[in-house]
Amino acid sequence: MITIRCKECNTELVNSSKFQCCRCSNMASIVNGNITAVDLSKVVLTNTENNVNKLGSLTYQDLEYQENRRKRKVRKLDFEER
Repeated sequence: MITIRCKECNTELVNSSKFQCCRCSNMASIVNGNITAVDLSKVVLTNTENNVNKLGSLTYQDLEYQENRRKRKVRKLDFEER
């Protein structure tokens, strides 16, 4: 459950499938987890429920694999045309 608060009008909005808007000049809104506003610096995230992946950092082996993959060359295949 995500809740946001608009700093201009102090309206708290709760995430749901319905479109919700604070109706001040900032027009902060939330629907299905998408937060929009005219100025997002005037919006405060007050409550989140594990929507941010905190364990998303890559291990040393993953980084090494990606680095080796980046260095691979592209093979060009030649085909005969009849």
